[in-house]
Amino acid sequence: MDDVERMYRHLVRTIRSTSPQLLTQPFQVADLYATILPYRLHRRDLGLETNQDYEMAMLELLSGARGYLLVDDRMREVLGASLKSSNPDPQLIREFASTRVSLSPDGLRQYDPDALAAASAALPTSPVGVPAADAEPAPVRAAKGGSATTASSAPPAPAVAARSSVASPSAPSGAMRRPSRPITVAPTGESCPHCKGELPAGRQINFCPHCGQDLTVQHCPACGSELEHDWKFCVTCGRAAAAS
Repeated sequence: MDDVERMYRHLVRTIRSTSPQLLTQPFQVADLYATILPYRLHRRDLGLETNQDYEMAMLELLSGARGYLLVDDRMREVLGASLKSSNPDPQLIREFASTRVSLSPDGLRQYDPDALAAASAALPTSPVGVPAADAEPAPVRAAKGGSATTASSAPPAPAVAARSSVASPSAPSGAMRRPSRPITVAPTGESCPHCKGELPAGRQINFCPHCGQDLTVQHCPACGSELEHDWKFCVTCGRAAAAS
């Protein structure tokens, strides 16, 4: 078993135990490497010695080359081309941070036959145990002097209030996003470290106007921990934040 297969199997186990709905629902690439399977929390289970090994395995997994994940065509093309080059660039996965992927049903059947059953069990059910999507509409008692109606013709329920702006819209387990502290772009101008686009000189910003990446954080090159933009050293392993 190589690094990619080991990563996939551990991913399935992790999702099954923490967020079983994601066995059949898509999730964002950023959620995969930052929330679901971050290196700093899973490196022992993954059996990977360095963050570089982790990123290379993640690059191949997200390329869809082995059919473990269902991925976007453009992401498959870009990451696949990088893997075939003489110097693969795992940082490319961050260009697809908002792209959605999902576990391949064929892969689940091959490596964890019980996973799909677990996913079905996680679906909401009617009071008699029938999946809500398949349940017949329940009759609704008619108002006095009126005729009976069904749930499908009843007035729609009021919309749920929007979540707080600090909640991550794509976090699979309701994880809360930390408040961002904006960075100030130098008056002479700077380039986005992700897409190399020109940032607005002298402005305070949180996200790149070109690719939408969060510029207020960076990741430790050794352990992958999330660091504040102006930190010089990693608070987890002590590595210099700017080290290559």
